[in-house]
Amino acid sequence: MNLANRLTLLRVVMIPVFLVILYLGFPGSNIVAMIIFILAAITDFADGQIARRRNIVTDFGKFLDPLADKVLTFAAMLWFVEAGVMPGWMVLIVIMREFAVTALRLIAATNGTVIAAANLGKVKTVCTIVVLVAMFLPLPDLVNIIGWIIILVTTLISGVEYFVKNKSVLSGSK
Repeated sequence: MNLANRLTLLRVVMIPVFLVILYLGFPGSNIVAMIIFILAAITDFADGQIARRRNIVTDFGKFLDPLADKVLTFAAMLWFVEAGVMPGWMVLIVIMREFAVTALRLIAATNGTVIAAANLGKVKTVCTIVVLVAMFLPLPDLVNIIGWIIILVTTLISGVEYFVKNKSVLSGSK
């Protein structure tokens, strides 16, 4: 297994550790969980850089990397919903966007087309991670609300971008 895939696998292993730390709720557990979340997010950046630099593309990486990213961010968001810090309806919109984009990619793949990650999708991911990290800190409610808006806006705009740029996938023409 190459280094990029090992980093992806490490991120997957870090997710339950992240959640266990949060649920243990010992003094400072939020900070420890935040550090684990940051390290997991860094593995996402690092595995992508390594894969591009070394021109490593594997089926394992194509499948597990985006799945690990989604599970990591969903785990944090769902924790914040449970903690009463983030509204559940907003997380549902984020999840629906991810399912819709994944469905679009699956339809494209059945026609032999690969839909690469768009720049706005990458911006959405970075914004989401930064906001989630900030939410671990004792910040005023207004800051969290602004963070939700950033996540929501980047999620919706990047989702629309995927469908506009790839509308031919849905119409059946290439």
